[in-house]
Amino acid sequence: MKKLVLLGLLLLSAGLQAAEPGAEQRGLAIAREADRRDTGWQNQASEMRMILRNKQGDESTRRIHNKSLEVDGDGDKALIVFDHPRDVKGTAFLSFTHATRPDDQWLYLPALKRVKRISSRNKSGPFMGSEFAFEDISSQEVEKYRYHYLRDETLDGHDSFVIERYPEYEHSGYTRQIVWLDKTMYQPLKIEFYDRKNVLLKTLSYRGYRHYLNQYWRPDEMFMVNHQTGKSTTLKWSNYRFATGLTNRDFDQSSLKRAK
Repeated sequence: MKKLVLLGLLLLSAGLQAAEPGAEQRGLAIAREADRRDTGWQNQASEMRMILRNKQGDESTRRIHNKSLEVDGDGDKALIVFDHPRDVKGTAFLSFTHATRPDDQWLYLPALKRVKRISSRNKSGPFMGSEFAFEDISSQEVEKYRYHYLRDETLDGHDSFVIERYPEYEHSGYTRQIVWLDKTMYQPLKIEFYDRKNVLLKTLSYRGYRHYLNQYWRPDEMFMVNHQTGKSTTLKWSNYRFATGLTNRDFDQSSLKRAK
């Protein structure tokens, strides 16, 4: 009888394993759920300090304000404006994220009084001297990647999914990224970026999440370290505001020159 019970349990276990989705399907399902939970915020604004550190630990700080607009059926729109120091004041960056085609991005340089379009082949370049690339700045639409579930893991006391994602964009500066996603918030806690040689390039850590409108989680701080250069960039966010009445007009190319 014990042998029959044991055999039955083994067959049940095998059946459950066979019914489980594959690693690719599970990774995609986790990404879709994270996207679903962060949908519906319409538009938001915030302030930010960008702290740049070189290999020797010397720092420089920039003050920035940001606006974002949620777009149905496509990626988000974002406008980033530099307020301080004087040498970058008035510099503005506009990004239209797309799910299945290259993002549209423009940079306004007040010293030259012209708008520069960022080439679709140059999104791996550094954004304003930081350790964030232009492709890191755009919204992370689900369709931008292929996914692979790796494991469950506890990170700094947070139960997390660990998934691997591979950029669909052919000119990406990364071969893959490993993401630790909090199981409660469905927000990233850490991302490892691997370069075109599949060597660890950077690690991004998220800290100090807060809950807004009883639904949306936003971090107070994002810390990006470049393991190959020893440089790092910290983004410190504040004053998040939602449903502020922003429209498409606030995100057209002319908004770059009038941004203040």
